[in-house]
Amino acid sequence: MAAMKPRTGDGPMEAEREARGLIVLRIPLEGGGRLVISVNDDEVEALKKVLATIKKR
Repeated sequence: MAAMKPRTGDGPMEAEREARGLIVLRIPLEGGGRLVISVNDDEVEALKKVLATIKKR
C-alpha cells in the first residue's frame, strides 16, 4: 500500500535522485498540488541552459 501524503502545494521545491538514476523534481503549484517531473542528467543540463537564458541579472 502506498504511503498517504497530503496533496497540498505548500512547501519547498524539491529535487532528489532515485535509485534507478532519474532525478525527480517536485514543484508546488499555485492553487494546490505539485508538478512532478522525472528527468535524466542530459535533460537537467538542457533545463539549466534554458533557465540561464531568462535569469535576471
